[in-house]
Amino acid sequence: MELLKALEWRYATKKMNGNVVPQEKVDYIIEAARLAPSSSGLQPYQIFVITDKALLAKIQPIAFNQSQITECSHLLVFAAWDGYSLEKIEKVFAKTLAERGLPADRMDEYKQRLWGMYEPLGKEWHATHAAKQAYIAFGLAIAAAAEQQVDATPMEGFIAPELDKLLGLEALGLKSVVILPLGYRDEAQDWLLNLKKVRTAKEDFVTEIK
Repeated sequence: MELLKALEWRYATKKMNGNVVPQEKVDYIIEAARLAPSSSGLQPYQIFVITDKALLAKIQPIAFNQSQITECSHLLVFAAWDGYSLEKIEKVFAKTLAERGLPADRMDEYKQRLWGMYEPLGKEWHATHAAKQAYIAFGLAIAAAAEQQVDATPMEGFIAPELDKLLGLEALGLKSVVILPLGYRDEAQDWLLNLKKVRTAKEDFVTEIK
């Protein structure tokens, strides 16, 4: 399906029918997120894929009892680093250089300059910056889901500290940022399905500076 047509087709599904999304489609969606760009190529986030029904039932009240949590086929939790460190940056750069067959010291100057910028900005800035990177991957996951005609509902409506505790994210140095239930729309029950998609008009959305 052409991307723009796919994006016209998609909407934030409010009621899912519980049907299972084929694994190859889930893999496609996750791979799109994995291939997303990120600042300095650090990819300061991970995706947790949850299908366990008992766990989803525990997550539902954390997400204000939204029904898609338990009706979905897969729940993707995007979790970002809670902070940057020189050690984390070095680890990513070392892997990059090794895979590219380049000398281990090739990025030393850039690494030191980058950490010199990040370190004084503080952990709150770090967490916010990492979360912004996760959102880039999140957006591509939504687009990929639409291409696969898999319904997806972007959700910020959850209590992040409680989800972090439930999933043990703090011990991993991560914070949940946003979640994405994947599944299929319940055409008979979803009130939003047949409503017109409304977006800002192009002339109000785009300002050209020549």
